[in-house]
Amino acid sequence: MSRTMDGKIAVVTGGSTGIGLATARAFAQAGARVFITGRRQAELDAAVADIGASATGIRADSASLADLERVFATVKSEAGRVDALFANAGGGSFLPLGAITEEQYEDTFDRNVKGVIFTVQAALPLLGQGSSVIVTGSNTGIMGTPAFSVYSATKAAVRNLVRSWILDLKGRGIRVNTVSPGPIRTPGLVGLVGQDAAAQQGLLDYLADQIPLGRVGDPEEVAKVVLFLASSDASFINGAEIFVDGGLAQV
Repeated sequence: MSRTMDGKIAVVTGGSTGIGLATARAFAQAGARVFITGRRQAELDAAVADIGASATGIRADSASLADLERVFATVKSEAGRVDALFANAGGGSFLPLGAITEEQYEDTFDRNVKGVIFTVQAALPLLGQGSSVIVTGSNTGIMGTPAFSVYSATKAAVRNLVRSWILDLKGRGIRVNTVSPGPIRTPGLVGLVGQDAAAQQGLLDYLADQIPLGRVGDPEEVAKVVLFLASSDASFINGAEIFVDGGLAQV
């Protein structure tokens, strides 16, 4: 892999599994020192072991402002700056209109919107000229998806945050972009239908049938796009949304 991140400091929230882990691994392989966050210590420890010596794990919930303050205090103390921030932590669940609960609404918006806002804001003092922020959106943000309206609304919100933030940051040399995956083979995706292996495979088969490329994606395919956006190769890309979904949102 090209060493496009040599000497860089990267932070990945939700970095212990799935797209976050694949991206943290890609950052490290490209030469970055990587700080990853996650809510579960065992998975966080396993991710750090997977990535290697250039990774540091910090247990944190991105919806907790106190946790975020601690994360970026640690980064400041140990590295002094942030060159690339991947605000990736989040998640959702299926509930159709008529069954949506206050608990689901609050959990989903806290994780996907509140968490993103305050992650980026907490990192802001450490971001300088030439730094890059990448936010995880979703192709559901521009599509209708049955029983997934709350999650989809959070991703539509995130997309507009990025559009607005590039105006707030005008002149500071900080780029902010959105990467919007489609169905990606991750624990978070298959976990939407529980732990039954047959149900999980049924979901993957159903989704693959909807995608013009005829398959679901792998986390590494998203990671490569995030790595590009984080690097100087994307130095004039700002406020953009890049879909990594096999063409699903384009038809």
